Amino acid sequence: MGEDGGAPRDARLLAMLDDDRQGWVLATAVREDGEIVDFEMVYINDAGCRFAGRSREELIGRRYREVWPETVHDGTLPLYREVVETRQPVTRTVYYDRPSVTGHFEMRVSPWGDGLGVRFVDLRQLTVAPQSTGGTRLYDVLDAAFDGFTLLRAVTDGSGAIVDFVCDYVNQLGAKLVGRTAEEVIGHPLSEVSPGSWDDGLFDRCRSVAETGEPWLEQRPYPQVGQVWEVKVARARADAGTPAVAVSFREVTDQVGQQRHLAAVAAEAERAAARATDAAARATALQTATTALVAASTTAEVYAAIGSVLRPSAGGQGLALLLLHEQQLQLRFHDGYEPDVVEKLRELPLDHPYPATAVARTGQPLYLTSLAQFQAAQPDPAVAVPAGERQAWAFLPLAVGGEVLGTLVVGYRRPREFDYDEQATLMALAGLGAQALQRALLFEARTTLASALQRALLPATLPRVPGLRHAARYLPWTHGVDVGGDWYDIIDLGEGAVGVVIGDVAGHSAAAAATMGQVRNALRAYAGERHNPASVVHHVNRLVLDLHPDTIATCCYLEVHLAEGTATAVSAGHPPPMLRTADGVHRLQLRPCPPLGVTPDAVYLDTTLLIPQAATLLLYTDGLVEDRRHPIDQGLRELRAALHSAPTRDPGGTLDHILGSDVGPRPRTDDVAVLCLTSDAVPTAPPTARRRFRGEAISASAARRFAADMLTAWKQAPIIDDALLLLDEVITNAIQHTVGDVTVELSLGEYLRVTVHDTSIRPPERRTAPDGADRDNGRGLHIIEQLAAAWGSELVPTGGKLVWFDLPRV
Repeated sequence: MGEDGGAPRDARLLAMLDDDRQGWVLATAVREDGEIVDFEMVYINDAGCRFAGRSREELIGRRYREVWPETVHDGTLPLYREVVETRQPVTRTVYYDRPSVTGHFEMRVSPWGDGLGVRFVDLRQLTVAPQSTGGTRLYDVLDAAFDGFTLLRAVTDGSGAIVDFVCDYVNQLGAKLVGRTAEEVIGHPLSEVSPGSWDDGLFDRCRSVAETGEPWLEQRPYPQVGQVWEVKVARARADAGTPAVAVSFREVTDQVGQQRHLAAVAAEAERAAARATDAAARATALQTATTALVAASTTAEVYAAIGSVLRPSAGGQGLALLLLHEQQLQLRFHDGYEPDVVEKLRELPLDHPYPATAVARTGQPLYLTSLAQFQAAQPDPAVAVPAGERQAWAFLPLAVGGEVLGTLVVGYRRPREFDYDEQATLMALAGLGAQALQRALLFEARTTLASALQRALLPATLPRVPGLRHAARYLPWTHGVDVGGDWYDIIDLGEGAVGVVIGDVAGHSAAAAATMGQVRNALRAYAGERHNPASVVHHVNRLVLDLHPDTIATCCYLEVHLAEGTATAVSAGHPPPMLRTADGVHRLQLRPCPPLGVTPDAVYLDTTLLIPQAATLLLYTDGLVEDRRHPIDQGLRELRAALHSAPTRDPGGTLDHILGSDVGPRPRTDDVAVLCLTSDAVPTAPPTARRRFRGEAISASAARRFAADMLTAWKQAPIIDDALLLLDEVITNAIQHTVGDVTVELSLGEYLRVTVHDTSIRPPERRTAPDGADRDNGRGLHIIEQLAAAWGSELVPTGGKLVWFDLPRV
């Protein structure tokens, strides 16, 4: 039964319900998020309107809560919801005396499609109200008035056996029914009045009642006149105790016809409900399969959904999925099939007689309803695929957009016919499976390409640097197929120095990957030119703004000097690395700087610190420790604990331990790059730190930061101010009056010695500023002579000069 303008489309059923003297209501479920919250009436007959006291126009299309608000909380709605969900009809009796409804009703509630049908009888009218003039009621069992009535007295033979009956009384209608007058019937024997009573068994019934006292009631059809009569025989007593029977009879042709009509209505309603139930079951199966298959991303997930959801939805006891590959059907998934059948199905050429190959070639489904049909399709047993325990099959094309991917085979253990609705359901399920499978195949192809591209953008190998062990891991986001922007690199800078970088370009796309590749290459180029770390990041920021003004990236770059046991680092909006030493694990305290690509006016400040021998340095991207569900503080605590508990100093083993620990969000929602380094170099003695700076104005401030950081790390804070003042004088002079790089070296022996090497051979000169000139010009050597314990200048055989000064150490 469907809907058309809110009413059932089945006109015959509608007409039959209209004829019913009792109330009928049909209503569909109103759902929110899949849950039934109300019911909307789509049909009510005249009797239902009369009992409800409202017109059909007031009720059709209205919801239960609107029509009967007083009964919303009396358990009716939950009962109706249970009938729809369990498909089990119920009967309840209710009495209402409320403004919206009054009456004593017996309600029969049955499921009807995604809704219900309710038949309600007003019990007061059945038990109290006088009978209507319209005729007998549909559900009255007895009628006190008879059409005909007669009293028959038994006639016995010498042995006392009843051999006939004589009519002692008949009413006028009863006589007329046998085609005589009362005078022609009363006093006459039954054998004369109705000789056919012996042939139709009526005489035997009357005799049995007279002898046993057991009454008899029967509806007797008379097809020759198109009538049905209800005949009732009860024992009576005539004079002198002669056995007698009272026979009442009435025509019930209309009543029987109406009963048959109602039975037909009920049967049709049951068939309609069954069809609606089947339709609802098919819709539920399709919805369940759709939900499971839409959620599947990989072929393995699709196969799992097909086995756990689609096979039960199809109703089969065995399922096989075969995909086209190079003019063959190859078995990719099976469930419920025997080993010998599976072995035969593994690879089938397209000219094989097994029906699945024809379906793959033509794209048309094929249904075999018996074992005989299956065997006829494969007449040669030498090449035939065995039937196994199945006796019926549905061979369904896995087709999407006109392209056939393969064949889905559903097997059944019993012969069966496939009606139109079942075929439509099976084809719909196969279509859903094909769509999900195509998405999964495309997903995996894109994932493979994305992974290959991602790894092509990352360094194939990391350089071997004496005294340094390292390992890296890259984990692509497992729920995406786009290329990420995470990267890492190690750059051999020569002279015992190595550049280490990790970064993350925002986004997951080809554009993010392209930006990542350009940023990585640019950073490698600037580092190779021996810019100091702050200058390297500064130039990369300019490049990002010039090439990709809408891109934001973070990175952390370190210039590590292995023999010194030092590193100079810049963090551009990136999580600082972690360092594990014998004293524990801590995050490097780096000067905060903005991410790349935010502003051209960004200032990047580096930080120089000690990297003790045998220490482990860990760099990582934020996907390891945070997402919107996982706070970064929690992730950092977890990472610190995992690094601290790593049982090995081997970088690869350390990374495996961290990634196998409960660190960060699970499942991950971002790419992850991690880089681990361990220095085995023995630091020089006395402690020494040396840095090269470009001949740029900003190098003076960078050199001062370097010196301040190293003296702080060496615990020489009391002499920092004097050292920076003297260094500023020397390096400023070198930058102003020479061309090329400037090298600053700090050595902490008996004294702190600071040495500045530039490319000029011109020695420093003490000068007196002329009157009216800059009084500060030429004061540098005077300051050095006053504050330094010693100082000097000397030429370098390889070129340039050295200017040095000593300060007493703490």
